[in-house]
Amino acid sequence: MPELFEAARLGALEVKNRFVRSATWEGIAEADGRCTPPLAGMMGELAANEVGLVITSHAYVSTEGQAGPWQLGIYNDEMIEGLSVMAKRVHDAGGKTVVQLAHAGCQARSILTGETPIGPSPAQNADDETCREMTHDDIDRVVEAFGQAARRAKEAGFDGVQIHTAHGFLLSQFLSPAFNQRKDEYGGGPSNRARIVCETIDAVREYAGPDFPVLIKINAADFLNSHGLTEEDSLEICRILGEKGLDGVELSGGTRQSGKFIPSRTTQAASPEAEPYYRDTARKFKQMLDLPLILVGGIRSFEVAQLLVEEGTADFIALARPLVREPNLVKRWKEGDTTPSQCLSDNLCFKPIFGGKGLSCHWITKAASRHA
Repeated sequence: MPELFEAARLGALEVKNRFVRSATWEGIAEADGRCTPPLAGMMGELAANEVGLVITSHAYVSTEGQAGPWQLGIYNDEMIEGLSVMAKRVHDAGGKTVVQLAHAGCQARSILTGETPIGPSPAQNADDETCREMTHDDIDRVVEAFGQAARRAKEAGFDGVQIHTAHGFLLSQFLSPAFNQRKDEYGGGPSNRARIVCETIDAVREYAGPDFPVLIKINAADFLNSHGLTEEDSLEICRILGEKGLDGVELSGGTRQSGKFIPSRTTQAASPEAEPYYRDTARKFKQMLDLPLILVGGIRSFEVAQLLVEEGTADFIALARPLVREPNLVKRWKEGDTTPSQCLSDNLCFKPIFGGKGLSCHWITKAASRHA
């Protein structure tokens, strides 16, 4: 019977336990995307607190793909030095780490980049800008950027990369018929919509080597009223991408436009059984594909995490906001205090970023100021 605190593999990558820190936006990189000591320290702290695999911030692979201020970047070789410090901090603490490679697509902000956002098809973004439809040259350039970013990750000492194809970012936009209305070989059915992701995996293999671990993060569904990515399409695309030799898949869901089904939902589960957002899709995935599966979304209880692994619904358990509230959560569980995470899922942890203070739990900050 698999246990949470036993070693497990994602392809060639061996992880000391089945806990994963899921990527998020911390807002403490330099303005140009370079890694800072506090950001490297945050990742090292998670590894020291028994998180087996630490996935970094979503790191933008080209300048027009930046989603937010003080976001980690990996778009040129000047980033390697700071990233190598981050990788070393995690390794010194006994963990493994991969970089999440991302491009915001139509969600990119020209106020930060000075460039027009690009995407599979013209669309309005949150800043009421119309993103430009990508040409074939644009697609080739972005695919190349992902490949070069993977090379930088390897040179910096990371154990692999995760390609961000979820949450309505660029590659997710290509996968979703709600955003992709192209009539060429990159639009239409699931195999065509997945073409750019397949090309991206090939580029990563070309620049980082055939044995460098590659993961993806993908939506179980978009949860859009319009014709977004469905569960059926998601599973079919996972099958297609699995044939490219992936080392693992992280299953998430939703976009900024998905109402209450956004990736960071603000509702709390009525019972432990209701915690995992994507349990049903995960079960179908495991019945269909022989690929390691990382499950994220809503998991707050040790017992639920253990059951998901025991029953074979997931191979790894990913946490994001719970580790903002309690960076020592996994260590606490390992030491026998298996009370649920204290995270309230209220998303108040993101508010300090916009004031330049970085990701932090509102309730911890409030308590600290009250006792100062």
